[in-house]
Amino acid sequence: MSTRRSKSDSPNGPAAASEAGLPEPALAAQAVATVLQPLARLMIDHGLQLPAMLELLKKALVGEAASAFSLSDKGSSDTRIALLTGVHRKDVRRLREAPAAEMARTPMASVATSVVARWISEPRFLNADQSPRALARTPGRRMPGEPDFTSLAAEVSSDVGARAVLDELARLGVVDVGDDGYVALKANAFVPREGLRESFHFLAHDVSDHLAAAAHNLKPGRKDPPKLEQSAFSQGLSAEQVAQLQLLARQLWSDVLRQFLQMATVAEQRSEAAEGPRYKVRFGVYFNDSVQPVQQTEAPAASKQRKAKRRART
Repeated sequence: MSTRRSKSDSPNGPAAASEAGLPEPALAAQAVATVLQPLARLMIDHGLQLPAMLELLKKALVGEAASAFSLSDKGSSDTRIALLTGVHRKDVRRLREAPAAEMARTPMASVATSVVARWISEPRFLNADQSPRALARTPGRRMPGEPDFTSLAAEVSSDVGARAVLDELARLGVVDVGDDGYVALKANAFVPREGLRESFHFLAHDVSDHLAAAAHNLKPGRKDPPKLEQSAFSQGLSAEQVAQLQLLARQLWSDVLRQFLQMATVAEQRSEAAEGPRYKVRFGVYFNDSVQPVQQTEAPAASKQRKAKRRART
């Protein structure tokens, strides 16, 4: 078992300062590549495609450069932001001038989502009671005068084949493909799951604050103390032992949460009469398990020696 601690963080409290250093783009790229893997999974799961993500990334880079890296008393010019971020100066100007409401309306729907949107709104694809009608998968399977799924998909996009769209909708559990060759939308496919909006809200803020703490600790030339950002990990576990550890983690979090909330309530009361800027805090915990990559079998002596080293470090 091992623990990870910020380089300048000691067991007895944070260090007062860190040594000045230059940016490390290669190391940062390696870290970002790992962070992007679950982000890519989230994108695919929820139909968020690359063009929309590129626009979001440009907005984030421009916004952060303008707010956190502006020169004192001068702000940041479009040229300076373009130099810091690599975003083209025309895009910098467009994003800085775009109203917030307009930026929030950036289309993010995938082809599959657009197909369903037309399916549930176009009269040609609806029954008399306005419910989505079942569609023949291909023109060859439909009755004369009926619409079909292949034609519907082609109306939305000529770049993505109907079969690929159908496979994606089936993967998402949105459609049923019958043995008769007809495709039907599930009745509850587009009813938002209870608590889904709240879950996305907490995903955004929990992960954002976690990354913000890590980015703060890795900032070149940081002078102020590091923020708490630590974890413990164990490997070589069976599924049964993972379940036991997850249960323990939930119990420990329950105890810690109670103590933290009690202190936070007192802190809020004591802060009511205080002057100066106001701060928000977030203190969280997470538990994740995944299958380890299969490694080559080691010689027994080497394996024992390596385990001894691991025990010596912990």
